[in-house]
Amino acid sequence: MLTVRELVRDLDIRLLAGEASLDAPVRWVHITELEDPTPWLSGGELLLTTGLLLDSPERQRAFVRRLADHGLAGLGFGVGFTHEQVPEALVEAARERGLPLFEIPYDVPFIAITESAFSRLVNEQYAVLRRAIAAHERLERIVLSQSGIDAVVGALATLVGGPVLVFDARGGLLAQRPFRVELDEATIGELERELRERSRGGGAAGEAGGRRGFAPSAGALAGRALALPVGASGPRDGDGDGAPLLQAWLVAAKDSGTLSEFDRLTLHQAVTIVALELLRRRVAEETERRLAGDVLSGIVNGELSGADLGRRLEPFGLGTRVGVIVLSPPRPGAGGLAAAEGALAAALRGEAADGLVAIHDGLVGALVPGLDEEELFPLARRISERATRTLGHPLRLGVGRAVASPDARRAFHEARCALEALALAQPHSDNGDDGNGGGAVKTTVATYRDLGSFQLLLSLQDDDALRLFCDSILGPIEESEGAYGGELMRSLEAFIEENGQWERAAKRLYCHRHTLRYRIRRVEELTGRSMSSARDRIEFWLALRGRELIP
Repeated sequence: MLTVRELVRDLDIRLLAGEASLDAPVRWVHITELEDPTPWLSGGELLLTTGLLLDSPERQRAFVRRLADHGLAGLGFGVGFTHEQVPEALVEAARERGLPLFEIPYDVPFIAITESAFSRLVNEQYAVLRRAIAAHERLERIVLSQSGIDAVVGALATLVGGPVLVFDARGGLLAQRPFRVELDEATIGELERELRERSRGGGAAGEAGGRRGFAPSAGALAGRALALPVGASGPRDGDGDGAPLLQAWLVAAKDSGTLSEFDRLTLHQAVTIVALELLRRRVAEETERRLAGDVLSGIVNGELSGADLGRRLEPFGLGTRVGVIVLSPPRPGAGGLAAAEGALAAALRGEAADGLVAIHDGLVGALVPGLDEEELFPLARRISERATRTLGHPLRLGVGRAVASPDARRAFHEARCALEALALAQPHSDNGDDGNGGGAVKTTVATYRDLGSFQLLLSLQDDDALRLFCDSILGPIEESEGAYGGELMRSLEAFIEENGQWERAAKRLYCHRHTLRYRIRRVEELTGRSMSSARDRIEFWLALRGRELIP
């Protein structure tokens, strides 16, 4: 970093004021004869002038005030032209403001100062660039080695000499690494709120400014940090500016002092590295999610078993025994199944548990290590509490007892049936709501103890017998109405699960209640059964659930 002291050290010029500020950095050297050059300066320049227009003490003092207020590094005054010596008013004003002021003799040309400054600045820039290239290559090697985002953040913290953090587009912390001093939780929380506000376009610069780099104002970071947006490749924002969608934020600070030019250049280059690493991680997660979905579907549909199932479970850290967890569908506006899947996966990681998480048939399921009840059920409760905090509303979670891996399908249905039996036992609650508008009931974990009549279905080991029972009740609907039979089946299931409440069932099906009434009458005509009969409703319900258990 070039300072005023270094620049004038070897030149034949005399210091008149501002000795305490000689170590101020010099960004550039500029020559002017304007009375007010500040509109064309950005701060940090060493200004050279002969004072052509500074012909009165008032103008001379005002000139110094403008330069000092604009953050200039210093002032060199050339004598022997308009002024035989530096005006006293200029010297007094510079002393008052602590602005370095030099007298430049007639025989010392301004070009000598500018050449000295430019050669030093170019050398500095070249050195910074070489260091930045070396830093970039180091980060590239980390990405190529697939060491993960934590390794990238750790390397950046060492290069910058301070904490480095990566947040997602919503302000959620993805990774952090201190250098010597850790950030406290209050500072991180304040930074998260500021990033969320920026991501929504609420920054001081408006919509465009909300997606640009900025200096965080969080108390402990003010004046020593930089936040840069990380864009995702692919789709663009719809605001017309063609900017990439915001993927994350990269934030770095110094343990002490302010970020140098090298630090800022390194961070700007690191944005691309962070984007690549997040892309790699996202692709890996999506691949794992697809594999998990295939495995879970294969288990539930009875397509995976034996040694083949064991090989498919091994990459997920699962062995010969597994337990099953099923998460209730999230309420509307809670982010959908994808959000629930992410919350369940994050909860598993938070409990340091291996597992396979996937979506199947409108539910989020997880296979976990086959622990005993005394360990599995408390684990499920802790996972449910974590997922509840992530999604922001109470959840229901069903858990099946640990079984040998080939029997995972039956454990899945045990967890699902326990969840549905609990919902039927508490028909007015909605994912943990108490039905009285409070919505503050604790998260519920359902187990085989809540199965009720489902236990009868699960105890049928003969799939053919179960299929015969279901066909005898539901067959007329499926065989007589063709494609429309599917609508009748869905309507029948919604009507029963909503305990015969027409409005709630119709709303669930997105149809008018008169349409639902027609469908239910058609079901009664085809099956010869009546919805007013408790026995018929129970048999319909058992048959619908039994269909789910048949591979």
